[in-house]
Amino acid sequence: MGISIAICEKEAPRAACAQMKKDIKKALVSDITPFGDAALFDMVVSLDDAKKAFPDFDAFIKRNRINESTDAIYMDKVKKDDDRAILEPLAEKKYTGWVLTEGLSPELLDKAMELSKPENRVNAWDCLDFDEANKACAECPLSWDKGRGCIGPFGPDSSQLPDIASRRGCDLVASVPEIAKDCKILAPADAEKLLKECEILETALPEEGKMAVRRYAGPVERMKAVAEISIKEGCGFYFF
Repeated sequence: MGISIAICEKEAPRAACAQMKKDIKKALVSDITPFGDAALFDMVVSLDDAKKAFPDFDAFIKRNRINESTDAIYMDKVKKDDDRAILEPLAEKKYTGWVLTEGLSPELLDKAMELSKPENRVNAWDCLDFDEANKACAECPLSWDKGRGCIGPFGPDSSQLPDIASRRGCDLVASVPEIAKDCKILAPADAEKLLKECEILETALPEEGKMAVRRYAGPVERMKAVAEISIKEGCGFYFF
């Protein structure tokens, strides 16, 4: 296992993704009852009804390229118009549990957040494709890892950098494994301390030997970049 370092990008107004990650597009809720037409559903035909409609069911499955192990026939998977016409009168709504948030009143939006877990929400950033997200990260002023984004490696769990930091009086870097374990969010004030420790370590690593420079100059450079971003943008950062 390794340890990574990242900024709290949603706290930084200039982050390309900040507002998009706060813009929830849909949520998986535990109860769809309050949401009416905002609740998403599939139109589904039971296997029994589909088999009655198509005595040669295997042929129906093959021509529509439907997975043979399906537990029901989802209308959006039926490719042949003639087959769709036969099945449509038999189709029933099967609610997915997802709710579209666009157009919800503030009260219902709050309700959707109450009835969903953070990991069961889709935001505007999630809706970007791979190329769009990469382009946004590359152009973002908070993309501290040389245009690759705002998350980068600190190093493996076995890194000796915390030990080196401990010997040099750099308490914050020495505590990184514990900070990562506790998922502690650090503040810009901590970033000021980290920046000073990085300056100490930049001088200390050559004294530790060439191997220490090769292994740990990169992590120190990355921590310094994160600290500078945290101070400049007023956002937190963390190890995980």
